[in-house]
Amino acid sequence: MRFFVDTADVDAIRELHDLGMVDGVTTNPSLILKSGRDILEVTKEICSFVEGPVSAEVVALKADEMIAEGRKLAEIAPNIAVKVPLTWDGLKACKVLSGEEKMVNVTLCFSVNQALLAAKAGATFISPFIGRLDDINLDGLELIGDIRQVYDNYGFETNILAASVRTVNHASQCALIGADVMTAPPSVIKAMASHVLTDKGIDQFMKDWAKTGQKIL
Repeated sequence: MRFFVDTADVDAIRELHDLGMVDGVTTNPSLILKSGRDILEVTKEICSFVEGPVSAEVVALKADEMIAEGRKLAEIAPNIAVKVPLTWDGLKACKVLSGEEKMVNVTLCFSVNQALLAAKAGATFISPFIGRLDDINLDGLELIGDIRQVYDNYGFETNILAASVRTVNHASQCALIGADVMTAPPSVIKAMASHVLTDKGIDQFMKDWAKTGQKIL
């Protein structure tokens, strides 16, 4: 499973990138706002060192305007994935942009039907939002599994990009279900390294090592 980092914080991306934990990046208008930077400027900087797909989202609501914005965003770098919302206009934009051989990430997916339409429209990525479904007492992970089954049934090449990943359990379950990609905030990716028994084991080893009175360096 590929790891995308869901942030526009360049320093946070670089830290994970240096560890080989970044296969791509996803951004959205809220993350651009949080970064406090110009969308074209910060996206260009991210693309300068991240080789994998970098999602940059359109903000228009009509298909023609989405297509125009998508074309402009795609000019930033060859690895831009134009992010469009899963609306009828978004699907129209996806069809045109994917037809121009641009990567397209169709976002805000909350149903199998939506995912099926996005695949038919030529989406490179479909982004089902796990956490937001959980917020309304629906099983976001179940949606990932259902989309996996439908795509496998019919040989769709659209990548399932599990989004709104908020916990380490989300991450491991997405891997078990077979999501192609997970996008998560840096904090979640870092938390995947933690386990209470690891901490307990290290603490015991340190206590025992101190009793030996030895040094390695």
